[in-house]
Amino acid sequence: MNYASFIIVPSLVLLVSALGKLRRQASVVAAMRAVDVPDPWLPRLASVELAGASGLLLGLAYRPLGIAAGAGVFLYFCGAVVFHLRAKDRKGLIAPSALAVTALLATLLAVRNT
Repeated sequence: MNYASFIIVPSLVLLVSALGKLRRQASVVAAMRAVDVPDPWLPRLASVELAGASGLLLGLAYRPLGIAAGAGVFLYFCGAVVFHLRAKDRKGLIAPSALAVTALLATLLAVRNT
């Protein structure tokens, strides 16, 4: 897997997730409520996801932006893991944990290749 793969995959996941939040898809809203995320947070979280996806993709051309976005996306998914742990939602931990690791790897690869 090359560096671009570590950027494109999480960017697409962030985009799909943000659209689900903005459209208030029933499954997304239910999942957020299950881990006690307040409804007014949905547009804010979606905007953070869109910013992260944009920053990761733009980071392919301008590496410092990609490094900053990767770090932000990593922290975003660490927050998601915390919410799942607080809600004792063990099955919901897999996706945010995997995406946090992917963002961390992308960030580390970007730093190494700078």
